[in-house]
Amino acid sequence: MTTASNIIGNLSNPTDADKRLVEKAYAYAQKAHEGHTRYSGEPYMSHVASVAFMLAQMGMGPRTIAAGLLHDTIEDTDVTSENIRKEFGEEILFLVEGVTKLSSVRYYGSDRHNESLRKLFVATSQDIRVLIVKLVDRLHNMQTLDYIPEAKQLRIAQETLEIYVPVAHRLGMGRIRKELEDLAFPYVYPEEHKRVCALVEQSLGKGDDLLEKERKVLQKKLADSGLTHFKTSHRLKGMYSLFHKLQRKEWNIDTVYDLFAMRIVVKNVEDCYRAMGIVHDLWRPMPARMKDYINLPKPNGYQSIHTTVITSSGTILEIQIRTEKMHHEAEYGIASHIIYKESAVPGAKNSSSWFANLVPTLFRPFAWRGQQEHINKEDLDDSKHKHPSQKIPHWIQQIGEMYTHEKASGQEFVDDMRKDFFSNRIFVFTPNGDVVDLPVAATPIDFAYAIHSEVGNHIAGAKVNNKLVQLDTELHNGDIVQIDTKKNAHPTPKWLPIAKTSLAKRRIRTALNDQESKKRD
Repeated sequence: MTTASNIIGNLSNPTDADKRLVEKAYAYAQKAHEGHTRYSGEPYMSHVASVAFMLAQMGMGPRTIAAGLLHDTIEDTDVTSENIRKEFGEEILFLVEGVTKLSSVRYYGSDRHNESLRKLFVATSQDIRVLIVKLVDRLHNMQTLDYIPEAKQLRIAQETLEIYVPVAHRLGMGRIRKELEDLAFPYVYPEEHKRVCALVEQSLGKGDDLLEKERKVLQKKLADSGLTHFKTSHRLKGMYSLFHKLQRKEWNIDTVYDLFAMRIVVKNVEDCYRAMGIVHDLWRPMPARMKDYINLPKPNGYQSIHTTVITSSGTILEIQIRTEKMHHEAEYGIASHIIYKESAVPGAKNSSSWFANLVPTLFRPFAWRGQQEHINKEDLDDSKHKHPSQKIPHWIQQIGEMYTHEKASGQEFVDDMRKDFFSNRIFVFTPNGDVVDLPVAATPIDFAYAIHSEVGNHIAGAKVNNKLVQLDTELHNGDIVQIDTKKNAHPTPKWLPIAKTSLAKRRIRTALNDQESKKRD
């Protein structure tokens, strides 16, 4: 089982106080979970220790790691919130309670597969670290899913693909996203998983041996060309990602050009373009297969140069070239923006990078000031954090401008933009704390119909943040909305221009038509 020393060994320059905090949280969790076991028969402590270890590997700070160790204590043991507050303070209590509350969120919305679910976790997290702990918690649970009763496996795996994978993607956390996808894939699509595995086995043979041979050729060429500070690695495309691509390619694996990938990590941006030139000198680039995500990052912040080449042995390879900082951000996304020090990468651009601009804009209504790992105690006062009105974030405008500008440059780029585009949404709450996802400028009518058509069809009044409001009142991020209903209340034609969602408009029209039919009868 992972020990406190293992976890501390992954901390970056920990102080004595940092080490003591992690050791204290480890010992506290171990005592709280004493005698508890998982379905696998392992001590329950093995789970929380693994979560903390992964958080440390990501580079998260000691308070987040302590929260990872303690995240199941309030829910699963006799430990109370007051116990955590007394032993570890308000900040760690906030993180632990946040993860606990996030576990019980229920979902509403007209379409379970649109951006509403995909950004739900962001809306329910007042501190992005809560979401990071929850994602890592889910990752370890998926790694041990084999031990869970079969009846629960499919539900957990489906939830992972529908919610956790898209959230990890939106936050740019590539490593966690890919692992969650591939862990959930065989449970949700067992037959398709077998088919993909069979295709890969037939087509690739000793793929790892081939990739390693080509990697050594590339490494020698880079060194001979005078590039000194670089690292190379290779990978086979993830099974779930390959499954989606095969569906688009009519299951013809020969048309998948990124099945094999080689990665080059260099010191600075200048070396990225230098390495690309060396690669193209070594191997023949395929036409129209070069993408510069350094100058045109993906909407989730991903930066890299991608180029597809044909090696001298006839192997098709996708080459990814990026800096150390870009690589860390591609692996850990928003987590790296909390922990990453710009000065740690010599030669990196000064950066308020494009994705960094996302952080204060997207998360401002739900995050403590500054998004820093070290937070002042006064910042934990809820009364000081009001939810401002929703505004269109600058980064969304940038995506729109990029999409318009690059529209004719290739269908694949257009598809990427559509896939990654963030629709502009707000998140409001029921009095019970459930989250409802709505478009900007939505009204209590939209809210009511998102809950249920019967609620919408019998609205008698509405309260927002405990105050009576008109039905055409515009809702804002973080509002708590209560709908009063009466049996004899019914929709009127005046509701149609007030409603903003197609769901509400459609149900209002249906109700109005039903009323007209009854009158005629």
